[in-house]
Amino acid sequence: MRLSRSLTSVTVAVALVLSLPYEAMPHARVKNGRQPFPQLFGAECRTTVSGSQVVAYCHNPYVDVDRVRLHIECARWWDIDTDGDPVDTDPAMTVRLAGRCWKEVRSVWISHQKVS
Repeated sequence: MRLSRSLTSVTVAVALVLSLPYEAMPHARVKNGRQPFPQLFGAECRTTVSGSQVVAYCHNPYVDVDRVRLHIECARWWDIDTDGDPVDTDPAMTVRLAGRCWKEVRSVWISHQKVS
């Protein structure tokens, strides 16, 4: 007798869930033709500034080739800022980028560009 009461409540609960409209039911959707997961891209870069010298190591853990470039802004107004040559970082590859100022370094950053 107890089994029939619990079976009745489960049956009613399932019937209520199945009678909900399609929009109210939780489900996975891909909207606007986009992929459900973002494409991972971009090398991980670590920079080190020692006096006027700058060294950066960039490692690309992803499938797409990342074109990295080192940018250095010098602290003195008369010191020339530099933009290094772009270097293609293939998958599972680490590259070394280096540059310098004559005196102090104000800031350093790496730019990334996806190679198609």
